[in-house]
Amino acid sequence: MSKPPPALQDLAAPEGVCYGCGCAHPSGLHIKSHWDADGKHVVCTYRPPDQFTGWPGLVYGGFIAMLVDCHSNWTAMAHHYRAEGREPGTLPRIDCVTGQLNLSYRKPTPMGVELTLKARVEGEVGRKSRVICEVWAADVLTVTADSIFVRVDAAQLSSQAASRVETTA
Repeated sequence: MSKPPPALQDLAAPEGVCYGCGCAHPSGLHIKSHWDADGKHVVCTYRPPDQFTGWPGLVYGGFIAMLVDCHSNWTAMAHHYRAEGREPGTLPRIDCVTGQLNLSYRKPTPMGVELTLKARVEGEVGRKSRVICEVWAADVLTVTADSIFVRVDAAQLSSQAASRVETTA
């Protein structure tokens, strides 16, 4: 059995501290996203731990939104790397943030089942990418998302956030 290729997160942001997808978060989820064999989709599988139960036997909807947000963002970043003919992790680094997150909960998502997230970039205008993501519980489509992610300069974003904190302190 062959070892899967490194996840996008491991290649492009091994120092990432996002709770959902950060490799370096001490107690985070550490989701892993990979290009699908079809070359169009980015996929992730994840089995939600019991603490993310919403209704008895069902995954908490906010938890699903977090999975979709992180995975869709990585889909947008992977798309930008590929569009530039570069491998994830090459410099300069590509970062995106969530502009809009729109989810439709189509069916209850059961606990105790491995979830598969399957996402693709559906359109791009300038720095903005539209990402379509589906959440599957086995062979049942439970959630669809149609969201926008914006390419940013992470250093500039951090600097702006720090200056806002300093002016309010």
